[in-house]
Amino acid sequence: MTRVLIVEDEPEFMRRFSSAVLNDPAFSLVAAVSTGLAANAMLDLQRPDVLLVDLGLPDVSGVEVIRYAASRHPKCEVLVVTMFGDDAHVVAAIEAGATGYLLKDASEERIAASIHELCAGGSPINPGIARRVLARFRLAPKPPPPSEPGLAGERSPLTARETELLRLTAKGFTFDTIGQVMEISPHTVVAHVKKIYRKLAVHSRSEAVYEASQMGLL
Repeated sequence: MTRVLIVEDEPEFMRRFSSAVLNDPAFSLVAAVSTGLAANAMLDLQRPDVLLVDLGLPDVSGVEVIRYAASRHPKCEVLVVTMFGDDAHVVAAIEAGATGYLLKDASEERIAASIHELCAGGSPINPGIARRVLARFRLAPKPPPPSEPGLAGERSPLTARETELLRLTAKGFTFDTIGQVMEISPHTVVAHVKKIYRKLAVHSRSEAVYEASQMGLL
């Protein structure tokens, strides 16, 4: 049973988020609180598996609540559901420890599915926001070359497209999200993944990420 703590100050959204949790037999609602201080107090008393939190709280920032949860319960997954879709809020939340990010127009079904996705190791994120976040990664300075010789400095077995797809996979994005970001169909994503598996002689995405990292490809 996945234990969920909700932090939301607007009654209508709290009702909707609570309904999404209570209507799924795999979830239990630890508590639903409306302030950041109340959330921190609950985090001192309880050990939720998932924290569903808004960023615009009346007392302290939701980012501070995320940071507090990360310090108290590092294994707690954090799903932000907010009206703020700008880069500053998104980046601050992710840097604080958020692993999922949705906007408040998400349906109850989408919220429940996102909690399941979080628990399965994924990172549910609004598609439009995902594209902007990934664009930031693409524009970020590239890391220095590895000190040890490897395939990074030689000819890679992967194409540039396959390497980009594998990097997105390593960040926890689903195949659907990757398809949206790369503007290709899910079928094409799967086709690329099969080629990557064959080239790296692996059988799963975790093996592919590990093997590519060891080879200096990521």
